[in-house]
Amino acid sequence: MLTCSKTYKDIPFAHRQPLHEGHCSKIHGHNWSITLEFQASELDKNGFVVDFGKLKYIKAFIDSTLDHACLFSKDDAIIGDLANSSYGDLFNICWVENASCEGIALFLYETFSKLIKENEGERVSIKTITLHEDAKNFVTYTP
Repeated sequence: MLTCSKTYKDIPFAHRQPLHEGHCSKIHGHNWSITLEFQASELDKNGFVVDFGKLKYIKAFIDSTLDHACLFSKDDAIIGDLANSSYGDLFNICWVENASCEGIALFLYETFSKLIKENEGERVSIKTITLHEDAKNFVTYTP
């Protein structure tokens, strides 16, 4: 099995943990980084696991869905009320099952895996995804 990695850095988006007893219950943002480790048992015709230059579909998703967005848990009732109010257009909301760093990593793994399958076929998959909340805190998801 051969692997290669691609990192997307400094993606500004916010989140909140509504059940957290501390400051994480407030809407707050980070400049996130996403590292995707790809794997393939055979290389493409160019000798690549994946052609980094052809991953524009991943960058397009990041730019349209994550950049300057707010990721909120689907069951966050307060944000749901806010989104449905006259102030709802103040936010670019991306609803996820769980807006923790771990939950966002799982959401991104599932989303990117579908995009990769659509664009690269069965030959390539994500081995791991690492999501850095900031320079000190990160999570790695391995399916």
